[in-house]
Amino acid sequence: MRAVIWFVLLFVVAVVAATTLGGNDGLVSIYWAGQRLDLSLNFFLILLAALCFVLVTVFNAINALIGLPRRAREWRVSRRDRTAQASLREALAQYFGGRYSRAQKAAQRALTIQADTPELAQDNEFTVLGHLLAAGSAHRLQDRAGRDRSIERALELARRSPSARAAEEGARLLAAEWALDDRDADRALELLGALPTGVARRTHALRLRLQATRLGRQPQEALKTARLLAKHQGFSREAAQGLLRSLAFESLDTARDAEQLRRVWAQLDGLDRRDAFVAARAASLAAGFGATDEARGWLRPFWDRLAELGADERAVLALALAESVQGLGVEWLPKLEAAAQAYGREPAMGYAVGIALADRQLWGKARRLLEDAAADATLQPAARRKAWLTLARIAGEEGDAERAARAYESAATLA
Repeated sequence: MRAVIWFVLLFVVAVVAATTLGGNDGLVSIYWAGQRLDLSLNFFLILLAALCFVLVTVFNAINALIGLPRRAREWRVSRRDRTAQASLREALAQYFGGRYSRAQKAAQRALTIQADTPELAQDNEFTVLGHLLAAGSAHRLQDRAGRDRSIERALELARRSPSARAAEEGARLLAAEWALDDRDADRALELLGALPTGVARRTHALRLRLQATRLGRQPQEALKTARLLAKHQGFSREAAQGLLRSLAFESLDTARDAEQLRRVWAQLDGLDRRDAFVAARAASLAAGFGATDEARGWLRPFWDRLAELGADERAVLALALAESVQGLGVEWLPKLEAAAQAYGREPAMGYAVGIALADRQLWGKARRLLEDAAADATLQPAARRKAWLTLARIAGEEGDAERAARAYESAATLA
């Protein structure tokens, strides 16, 4: 198609030339030093075009000759640039291949070539990437001093150049990750805190912050970060639920008295407080601090909707209630009887209701439930032991020394 177009254009030029110049009778007279030279207009135009062509050719030749040193310098710079780029690619390949010593040497070679070439020294992004590769290789080689020098140099250069902003963000994230490898949670949090808001909310940055807060024993901050990660789908639903629950446990376990436990409970997210396992853990801790009324208050919303809960959730709630029966009010009795009728075959539920009824001195109902729970091997040994001890106490209250002795003996075998 291109040849056809050129062929058509050639015909057009030929037609225009024949039409314009074929009947041109013009004459050009040139006077110089008393001499006259007459030329036809067509010949003059051809000479003029030829002269222009010759002048342009001469000018280009002179320009090429004068610009030869410049082009030679550009060629040398281009060659050094290609060499530096090749060294950087080699460093990347060696780094990902696990040959960290070779990667570090290749990165240093690329940086040396760039430093020795003034025309390349302004490419800060290249320099930052080279230092990052050198720092990463040094980290893998356990050369912390060399790693820190390279990463600091990379951060310093990145701050000077707006085009290297992405490299600066990567440098800070890498430095935070390496600080975590060194078990330095404070340094990692400092680096992550210096990130822009948008970068700090990225999934990788949140994962690093989660590790740092857990390493630094800051369960409340870790819980907030984990919730952000779950919101951004950084975990599967099951993994997120398990992680949030374990972090809530860690937060609650930091409490050293009932007042501190109340503050931690109030700081938890509403979703955490609606988790049966978290509420049961909080209630058990509160009971251990003597705040049984508050423990039962945290458990009561779950007892009002036992049918909506799973067996595991009912079990942990029941065990937590069993630790919080001291001072149990009569308003709990209808709830306990309903629970015993609906879920009495579940050992934990039978155990909890039996303990609560025994605390209210309702010996007959309590004994039947506790005997079934104590004989169930699926119940926790500590709960079974407490059930036998409570049965022994009931037998003692009823004056049956032989039954009390058997209960004490059964409790001793679980010790």
